[in-house]
Amino acid sequence: MNSPKISSINNRPLSKKFRRSIAEILADFSKPIPVRLVSKKPVFSRQNGKLTKTGEVNYVSWSNYIKLLDYFAPGFDWEIRTHYLHNQIVVVEGRLTIKAEEKDFICEATGYEEIGNDGYGNAVNNAEASALRRCCAKFQLGLQFWLK
Repeated sequence: MNSPKISSINNRPLSKKFRRSIAEILADFSKPIPVRLVSKKPVFSRQNGKLTKTGEVNYVSWSNYIKLLDYFAPGFDWEIRTHYLHNQIVVVEGRLTIKAEEKDFICEATGYEEIGNDGYGNAVNNAEASALRRCCAKFQLGLQFWLK
């Protein structure tokens, strides 16, 4: 994996231990994501056929989730299980495997995106990123962004 190298998160040096206990990993995942990795993302809705900005939400990019996974759960695995098109909606099913001391722990999730969306990126990449973020949330990483 060619992810950028980082030396610390929350001023804590990177762990040299390859497999950590699932309790340690989940405890770290449950902590708030560092503010410097969070950005604002505009929210748009279509009103009378016109796309209008209706607000903003806190957002963590898929690449920052990868950095956090590399740091807290070294050796993790991300896999696209399947992808398909349904009524102009791309659906991606992904599997996140956390390799802990005790054993491997797996969560699966789907992400979807309309083809021809007016937002950033393409439908396949956006659906994959959504599936990754949902898997992370199932492990408590970034769950605070899903709570209303």
